[in-house]
Amino acid sequence: MANPYDHIPDRRKIVRRRVLEEALGVLVEDLPSGGEPPRPPVLALLRDALAKGRAEIRRRFEEPGPLRNDGPAVLAATSYLMDQIVRVLFDFADRYAYPAANPSAAERLGVVATGGYGRGELAPLSDLDLLFLRPYKQTPRGEQIVEFMLYLLWDLGLKVGHATRTVAESLRYAENDHTIRTALLEMRYLWGDRELFDELHKGFAQKFHTGDGRDFVEAKLAERDQRHQRMGDSRYVVEPNVKEGKGGLRDLHLLFWIAKYLYRVSEPGDLVAKGVLTKEEARLFERAERFLTTVRCHIHYLTGRVDDRLSFDLQREIAERLGYQDRPGSRGVERFTKHYYLHAKTVGDLTRIFVAALEDSHRRKPKLAALWQTLRPRQLEGFKLDGERLAVASPDTFTKDPVAILRLFHVAQENDLDIHPATLRLITQNIRLVDRLRNDPEANHLFMEMMTSRHDPETTLRRLNEAGVFGRFIPDFGRVVAQTQHDMYHTYTVDEHTIRAIGILASIENGTLKEDHPLSAEVVHKVLSRPVLYLSVLLHDIAKGRGGDHSVLGADVAMQVGPRLGLSAAETETVAWLVRHHLAMSGTAFQRDLMDPKTIENFAALVQSPERLRLLLVLTVCDIRAVGPNVWNGWKAALLRQLYNAAEQVMSGGTLAGGRADRIRQIQAEVGKRLASWTDQEKDEHFARGYAPYWLSFDPDTLARQAELVRGAERGRQPLAIEHRVDTARAVTEVTIYTLDTHGLFARLAGAMAVSGANIVDAKIFTLANGMALDTFWIQDLEGKPFDDSRRLARLAARVELALSNRLDIQRELDTQRGSWPKRDQVFTVQPRVLINNNASDTFTVIEVNGRDRPGFLHVVTRALTRLNLQIASAHITTYGERAVDVFYVKDLFGLKVVNQDKLNQVAATVEKSIRDFDTRFEPLPKAAE
Repeated sequence: MANPYDHIPDRRKIVRRRVLEEALGVLVEDLPSGGEPPRPPVLALLRDALAKGRAEIRRRFEEPGPLRNDGPAVLAATSYLMDQIVRVLFDFADRYAYPAANPSAAERLGVVATGGYGRGELAPLSDLDLLFLRPYKQTPRGEQIVEFMLYLLWDLGLKVGHATRTVAESLRYAENDHTIRTALLEMRYLWGDRELFDELHKGFAQKFHTGDGRDFVEAKLAERDQRHQRMGDSRYVVEPNVKEGKGGLRDLHLLFWIAKYLYRVSEPGDLVAKGVLTKEEARLFERAERFLTTVRCHIHYLTGRVDDRLSFDLQREIAERLGYQDRPGSRGVERFTKHYYLHAKTVGDLTRIFVAALEDSHRRKPKLAALWQTLRPRQLEGFKLDGERLAVASPDTFTKDPVAILRLFHVAQENDLDIHPATLRLITQNIRLVDRLRNDPEANHLFMEMMTSRHDPETTLRRLNEAGVFGRFIPDFGRVVAQTQHDMYHTYTVDEHTIRAIGILASIENGTLKEDHPLSAEVVHKVLSRPVLYLSVLLHDIAKGRGGDHSVLGADVAMQVGPRLGLSAAETETVAWLVRHHLAMSGTAFQRDLMDPKTIENFAALVQSPERLRLLLVLTVCDIRAVGPNVWNGWKAALLRQLYNAAEQVMSGGTLAGGRADRIRQIQAEVGKRLASWTDQEKDEHFARGYAPYWLSFDPDTLARQAELVRGAERGRQPLAIEHRVDTARAVTEVTIYTLDTHGLFARLAGAMAVSGANIVDAKIFTLANGMALDTFWIQDLEGKPFDDSRRLARLAARVELALSNRLDIQRELDTQRGSWPKRDQVFTVQPRVLINNNASDTFTVIEVNGRDRPGFLHVVTRALTRLNLQIASAHITTYGERAVDVFYVKDLFGLKVVNQDKLNQVAATVEKSIRDFDTRFEPLPKAAE
């Protein structure tokens, strides 16, 4: 039999077994008869050989040379190294530790490698899976040898999965446990008694290679489904598990296990001769396996532990090691992750085609399904029904009629059918035919019908994407397939995000998400053109990754795609406008003061029509909701609703700025009704405390609550009064603080909240006529939920009091907490940027600050603004993953807008410097310090 390690170049540089055996033999030369070998020097020799072997394998992998970045070579070399260590250890135990002059037949012992180790594919830090085979009842000597080996292997720092069984026991356990059966499927003779291994190998073949394998296939598919569910059931997660995740190595292993079990093959290439895979599919299998294996090896080496998660902090490093360099408009790490997802998609394609075909031929069909098949029509619009799947009538269907490719998915959607795997494979083999369909009216009509269908368009579009048809039919979409953004905000690839957004749109339209999005569920039925809405969702991110403003570039794409898909000139123009401005509504709602009339006027002037407003609202909701879990919350919903209603009022001929004095009188009258226990004099005194902007910034209920807070503090002569209210509908906790207004008050309050673990999402700051500050903060915890734990709220109040009396060292507290911050948050860098806008408000200068989000960021920025003698009237806080975008409405000390250009330049430079200094101060701790 050929040596499985013949292909490893210069194996002796990794480990020399004979040299190691001789060195171990020297240790026992002078031992008295029956003396026990000294463990420490034995362990030292083995540890040295293991360390040197691993270092040589890693050197070949990381340094320039023919084996650089060759993951499969690492796996084979590591298996070879471990083989030699185990063999030397077995011989030492057999000859020197527990020698026997004439061992009996009962003392025979064989060592078998199983699982990935048996396959000869051992990752740098993976477990060793060993089976110790004995003939029948275990003897004391056999037990001693196994124990001796295991303890030394453990002392070497190796994790060993092991079992000691007879051949009969191994086969019996394999019959009842599919995990054990899978491990034995890849068994390999390692050392010891060869006859025992041959007996097991023969017995396994006789027992398990004679049936149709249905039970094994079903068990492995069930394991796969459970594993996918456990790992998030998506191959497009931001930190994928290279081994266990969907589209990872384990899926390839599954494919090969089933193939080996059913077809008795030893490597993927053999499946071509069996007719299971085409040559191209086998090549794709090997390319995907090589890429994923190489990435996994890098993860093991960089982390120094058994870890298969491709985390943020590893992605950039591995991208550089694999030669992905930054280019204009394209970051190397994003191209690397794109290739990862493309390989994961390939794995999905291969396993879907292969495994689904096996399901057809090996899974039992329930009687009810069989009966249904006899009653159901066998033909459906030119396609045939094969079980519960739609299939082509003949292999040349697509070459004769390329439009049938899209028609197939359309018929499957309308009849709630899956597509037969053989037909999917036929599409893959004829994928170039899709190029002819781009200008075909029928094909474009079918595509639009599928996308705007009321029968689950998300599933159909995902099928089109998985089959490669989507990106081929709309090449601009093909450019964003597997396109990633290396940040903590975007959970999915661009294509997955887009398909999910269309699914959310369909759910809003059919009422499934009415409770979550009541306004969108209402206005979506007032939209005049469904194709416009659906196409704008499809195209809103279509130009990402091109190196420019994706909104502007996407609008250009919309102008080209719209007419092709059957939209009129007016509809196409509306789609282009929506794509161009798809971020306008969220940007206004989350980053501007919605109580400032100028904000609403500017937004209404941009949107211009109620129809566009409706379209933009629904598009915005779908976009945000599809970004990832926990991005959408009640606070964002409330802000979008507030902006929509205000803009609709303006567009309907209403006014926000007119009759200001009348509006204030009306509001105060409403507040007065809620203050039933107050005297008229108390009401008048309180109404005189607030300046006009204050009364226009809150609803009457909130103003009444604040009035009670102020009266209680004044009556009790309290220097500080704090009130909180949990708003579950908006997923925030509203904290109102009444205290003496002092310079830098906002910065101190922001610092106290930062060290208390509270995340400020919005704030309004007012100074009353009596010199007191009435500040309202809307806060969440770090998971985006209301800050509602009573103990945490008590600590927050205590820290606010300490901060206002200058007894809280905010900087030191942040230093202390630095070690508890999530490590992955520290992977990203965000260049500080300050944008100043004097046109967004008639009475305030609006300052937008961008930087890396972290505890204390808002405190640092507001402290810098305070030192510049600016008064902060309101703050609007938005985070996009690791990026913070904080907007402040400010005035100078005289209560005027800041208009002097030198002063504006100074503000921008000072705030940017404060953020850079903060970033430098809070760089991750050195490992030694951690």
